[in-house]
Amino acid sequence: MRSSPRVDDPLGGCDTVAAPDHTPSRKKTMTTAPYELRPLTVPASVDAPDAADFLAMVDVRNEIYREISDNDDEAATAAQLLPHFQENPDNDKRSWIVIVGDDVVGRVIVDIPAEAGSQVAYWIIELLERVQGRGIGSELLGVVEDTARKAGRTVLESWAEHPEPHPGAPTERLAAPTGFGTIPLDRPARYYRRHGHTLEQVDRKSILEIEPSLSTVTAMQAEALVHAAGYRVEQWTLPVPDRYRESFAWAKSRMSTDAPAAGLEVDEEVWDLERLGRHEARYLEAGQTVLVTAAVHEASGQVVAFNELCSGADPTATSQQMDTLVLREHRGHRLGQLIKCAGILRWREIAPQSPRIITWNAEENRPMLSINEAIGFAPAAYIGAWKKVFG
Repeated sequence: MRSSPRVDDPLGGCDTVAAPDHTPSRKKTMTTAPYELRPLTVPASVDAPDAADFLAMVDVRNEIYREISDNDDEAATAAQLLPHFQENPDNDKRSWIVIVGDDVVGRVIVDIPAEAGSQVAYWIIELLERVQGRGIGSELLGVVEDTARKAGRTVLESWAEHPEPHPGAPTERLAAPTGFGTIPLDRPARYYRRHGHTLEQVDRKSILEIEPSLSTVTAMQAEALVHAAGYRVEQWTLPVPDRYRESFAWAKSRMSTDAPAAGLEVDEEVWDLERLGRHEARYLEAGQTVLVTAAVHEASGQVVAFNELCSGADPTATSQQMDTLVLREHRGHRLGQLIKCAGILRWREIAPQSPRIITWNAEENRPMLSINEAIGFAPAAYIGAWKKVFG
């Protein structure tokens, strides 16, 4: 299952990058404080003379995620993120930083996919807690909508983590229309609803503590092998071996059609060898290790299932599980279980200092969640997927 896409980060198929933005810097005066919205300069390197705003954006991103999750599981370095922000033909991304006084306190990103006929724009507005509640976020949404409208888009989609409330806090909840999963009616949820968005799906963020799970993973891999006659496991770190490049690119494209999407608008992505090469280059330039564990159909030699695990810049940091998919026509052979378990065991050898793995799944994706739960992944948070259709 594709992870909930944060439109800035190298997670779960979110191969989004920044194109030069043409919106001028603007200043708004609020009742309680002035702020400036400034287009983000994406430098050639993190050491470039014009890198200051990008470095500040990464710092505030990490601080915001720490405030939301109370940990650094999703922290990233500027060098790790920069290749994912640089110009790329697959996405047109517009990014801004939000400044109050002399401090960068937030960011805005609008990501416009390049798929033919796309009507979707993905967006985030993220602000530090200390500047929330001043109306800044509501004004910034106008920038998001104006940017999407000028790009010919009619659908906005956004994801937000909704932490569980503290004991004693109000517990009113919203249920996903899929019938799977709920989120608290917290400040982000009220913000989305106030501005015309509807909750379409709930994703679960899960964490696996690797060391305690290894005996279970080993047993589950052996069990899966019994059911996987006619398939073999192949593993590699990027780049993809030549003999698998075409079928792997095809399998990556199927993430956009075969993963549960509820009522969200999802463009069918076209992955040719050139797009695959761009995808690989971003991770390699970032200095990250990506392990692909694939199930290959013996009769055809094609990749028919795959799982991706990715390191951060720090070898002791939390690892991320990105895309996992079993092509529909090859389901029923425990391939999801097989590749997940084989990937975790190999990952322990590649990244022995990484203590845990984080992943995201749609709550209605019970087959994949059942595997995760059996392996030992525990729920950590819930993500709301929000949508607005506008003229």
